[in-house]
Order: sequence, then C-alpha cells, then structure tokens
Amino acid sequence: MQTEIIIAGFGGQGVLFAGELLAYAGMDAGRVVTWIPSYGPEMRGGTANCTVIIADEEIGSPLVRNPQAVIAMNLPSLEKYEPLVRPGGVLAVNASMANRTAVRTDITSVGLPANEMAESLGNRRLTNMIMLGALLARLPVLSLESIEQAMAAHLPERHRKLLPDNYKALRQGAAAVS
Repeated sequence: MQTEIIIAGFGGQGVLFAGELLAYAGMDAGRVVTWIPSYGPEMRGGTANCTVIIADEEIGSPLVRNPQAVIAMNLPSLEKYEPLVRPGGVLAVNASMANRTAVRTDITSVGLPANEMAESLGNRRLTNMIMLGALLARLPVLSLESIEQAMAAHLPERHRKLLPDNYKALRQGAAAVS
C-alpha cells in the first residue's frame, strides 16, 4: 500500500514541519517514506508545500500528480490542489484561511476553523497540528500516537516544552472531524 499526501499553504504555517513529522512517524513505524519540500524564497508569506509518500514497499517515484490526500492551509492551496485529489481521496481545508469549501463530491472533504482552534489553545502556531489531526482522523495511514512518538523523538530539545500543546492540538483536530 502507498499513500500520497500533499500539504500546502503559506510559508510560516508549519507546512514543512507537518510533512516532516508524517515522514518521521512513517519511518519510525518501519514504513518506506519520501518527503519532498517546495517553497519560495520568502521565509514567511510565500508559498510552501511538501509531498509525503508513506508506503509498505519501495517507492517508484517521489513525484505525485494525484495525491490521495491534501491539507490545504489557505485558499490558493485549496484552488490549486482540490482538482488534483484522487477520486475517493481526502481534502482537509483550513476554513480560517479559505472563503469557500470544497466543491467536489467525489472526495471526502473536511473544513475546520483551524486558526481559531489554535488560538483557543493559546498558540496560533498549532494550526498545522490541528489540520494534521483532522486529516489522520479521515485517512488513518498513521495513528495519532505514532505522530506523537515521532514528535517526541525528533523535535529539537529547545522545542520540547511545546510537546503537550502539540499533542493537544493534534487530538483536537482529530476530534473536530470525528
């Protein structure tokens, strides 16, 4: 089995970190993974996306045309990637940054006000974990526990104090769409 996921948004929204975390969790679970980041020259505000493939066997190509799942952190990402999601796939939309919902009816679409949810937890930077939790609730390629374990194992020491809040955001995102 092979699962292809694209996470897209503005720079500074934690897009690359969310994808890297998926890749680490997959790798820690003994799966074969690829993580391909893509971003503009701007540190914040430019476009950023990454492609993650999690597979049970060797991955033929890290390039993905029609992913099984997309996390769209903003409206430009929703507009770009919604048409590309494979029929039967999953689209998770940050409704705080998109003024519309998905229009396709051949995919599972979830939208949640992730920015506001993160702010209610006291840190807007948790938006990416809320969205990742929401995606994994609809596409159980990895468990929330495996994401938490990967975060604990791979997060730099200087960020360890953020683990409880990240865990809470991940679980709140999953609960919001369950």
